[in-house]
Order: sequence, then C-alpha cells, then structure tokens
Amino acid sequence: MAYITANHAAHASLTERVSAFLANQRQAFADHRLYVKTMSELKSLSNRELADLGLCRSSLHEVAYKAVYG
Repeated sequence: MAYITANHAAHASLTERVSAFLANQRQAFADHRLYVKTMSELKSLSNRELADLGLCRSSLHEVAYKAVYG
C-alpha cells in the first residue's frame, strides 16, 4: 500500500512572519502602556499608603515591572 504525505515548508511564509511580528509589537506596546499606567498609579500613592503595602518609593520600578512582565 502506498501512502502520500504532505510536506509543509518548515519556514513560515513572509505574510505569516509579518503578521507574527506585528502581533508581537502590539503586545509589547500594550505591555508598556500597562507598565506606565501601573507606575503612574504607584507614584500617586502617599508614603503612608506605600508603607501600608510594604513598599518604598525605591522599589516601585521593580514592583511595576514584575506586575506587568512577570
């Protein structure tokens, strides 16, 4: 018995690569906007509110980064 197998190209087409690139760029932009918004909200808190959360102003960048990017 003979079998026919379809071999698909291992490389994505140009259209697929461009689409993937644009999707990655949109996601990166959305992540950055969320980071900026998170930083803005954290910076608007008073020192007392930050202390209640167990944070200090010097750790805001790290906290916002971890919140957005994991």
